[in-house]
Amino acid sequence: MQPKLAQLVTFIILVAFSVPTMSYKVEPLPDSYAGLGEGPHWDEARQSLYFVDLEAGSLLRYDYKQNKTYRTQIEGETLAGFVLPVEGNAQEFAVGCGRRVVIVNWDGVSPSAKVVRTLFEVQSELKANRLNDAKTDPRGRLFAGTMRYIGDEFEHRHGELYKWEAGGSVSVVKSDVGISNGLAWDEKAKKFYYIDTTDYEVKSYDYNFDTGVASNPKVIYNLRKTSPKDHILPDGMTIDTEGNIYVATFNGATIYKVKPSTGKVLLEIKLPTKQITSVAFGGPNLDILYVTTAAKFNQPAPAGTTYKVTGLNAKGYPGVSLKI
Repeated sequence: MQPKLAQLVTFIILVAFSVPTMSYKVEPLPDSYAGLGEGPHWDEARQSLYFVDLEAGSLLRYDYKQNKTYRTQIEGETLAGFVLPVEGNAQEFAVGCGRRVVIVNWDGVSPSAKVVRTLFEVQSELKANRLNDAKTDPRGRLFAGTMRYIGDEFEHRHGELYKWEAGGSVSVVKSDVGISNGLAWDEKAKKFYYIDTTDYEVKSYDYNFDTGVASNPKVIYNLRKTSPKDHILPDGMTIDTEGNIYVATFNGATIYKVKPSTGKVLLEIKLPTKQITSVAFGGPNLDILYVTTAAKFNQPAPAGTTYKVTGLNAKGYPGVSLKI
């Protein structure tokens, strides 16, 4: 089979573990290619998945009912690290453009979108840095992190994780970050989960949902192997309603479903391309796992395709709009 035809194939994968055998289905979304797909966010009201083509400065919207993907270019911008709907305004989105968090006006259909104002900027003196992954916590606060994108981000740990909330200023949650990535919250367990890709691990924090303060970091899942060249690179992350986290791996062609309290891998979800960047639950019943991928470093097709995974027998949470 030719590589380009592979993305048209439905992958039905049987995975056997110590738990009963589970079958799941991996299917590509139409016209969903992104050279560096990132930041999937399910908007429940619009029944749409928003995500970015990071190094193209583009936003994408997959409309579930139409089974159609719309794409827009942000005028004057070359980077778009994340996209988050703004509460109370259907056409405004917070987007990470370089080191700025800007508000972009987009109707979800038009091929071009405009920056209407800047919310804030971080690390203005570090020209080699940019914003990477970001999410809102369940109360609508923004958590966004940076990374070095010119040079070696493993050697130069100049990134930081920031918090911003309406009416307040930007505060640093964590310094000494290589590549700020996956974020997830569990209100039942009162936990915040965070990934710095260059640490090869997932950390949990005690989290106060009233104040937005994270404390007491603890490693709950380690992706290191015997040799550094074999270490698995954790990227984006989401969580289901039972408190299990789903960790995308940039060099592993796999999403790991992990139980945070034990670190046990409950399921390995295999994808037909290597660079898995992020994941988010969505769909009318919140039981579809959407997956973004990348086509960096000459990865062959179907790299860069965005997928949906069904049959996981799990549900997640919708994305939370940003309160500004």
